[in-house]
Amino acid sequence: MGRHCDTFTFQEHLISLLMKIKTCLFFILVANLVLAQESARTTLEGKICANTLDLEGVYVINLKTEKSTITQKEGYFSIPATPGDTLVFSAVHLKGIRIGLEKKDFEKELFLVKLDAVVTQLKEVVVRRYDNINAFSLGIVSKGKKSYTPAERKLYAATSLNPTASGDGMAGGSISADPLLNWMSGRTKMLKKELEVENKESCLLLLENMFDKNHFVNILKIPLEYVKGFEYFIVENERFTTILKSKNKTMTEFLMGELAVKYNEIIACENE
Repeated sequence: MGRHCDTFTFQEHLISLLMKIKTCLFFILVANLVLAQESARTTLEGKICANTLDLEGVYVINLKTEKSTITQKEGYFSIPATPGDTLVFSAVHLKGIRIGLEKKDFEKELFLVKLDAVVTQLKEVVVRRYDNINAFSLGIVSKGKKSYTPAERKLYAATSLNPTASGDGMAGGSISADPLLNWMSGRTKMLKKELEVENKESCLLLLENMFDKNHFVNILKIPLEYVKGFEYFIVENERFTTILKSKNKTMTEFLMGELAVKYNEIIACENE
């Protein structure tokens, strides 16, 4: 009876040992297969093509290995892969795609991937006027303080004195010679001309916003081909531009009517 039990125990140990050996062999086989697959992967060289110049920073992910990279300038990329792997291409401005790799993809010198740009279509655009929002209401410019146009700022900078400059720590400082130099070089004169042109352009824009061409042709009886010339003619009138800038439309129309009579007389004289 004791000998039978010893034999049974020995068989159990033998079976357990064989199972352990079988399990070890299984894991070694799986590990070899994984290593074989990893060693079979090569670096796939590719390039993104799309209807956009922004091809840098596109994500390229190998779903099989979970390895990733991003495209470089002009859309070039490289990533370890093998036939059967799936690559995912993703970017905010491009439509993402998945591509299953085949053997022929590795035979090419460069693997080209065509992506489409994302086009966002707006159903409706609403433009609202916020006349109460300006530099004064936002606190950028103090209320009551004069605001300068670009040409006015240039002229002010070129002609204003700078009493803060000091030499060798002398009390009271000194006066900058820039205004004198600008006057001698003709820069001040040039900036004044720029300011005049800016003022006229501002008046022309204001005039076009107040009145359309039909008003000049049908009400003031200015020939259509002379409308633009009439606009330049009236913005040369200092009294008219002063009233125009005040945005008093009634007074502007009244004075414009007087100037239209004179302009039509000029046209009639030229056509005689």
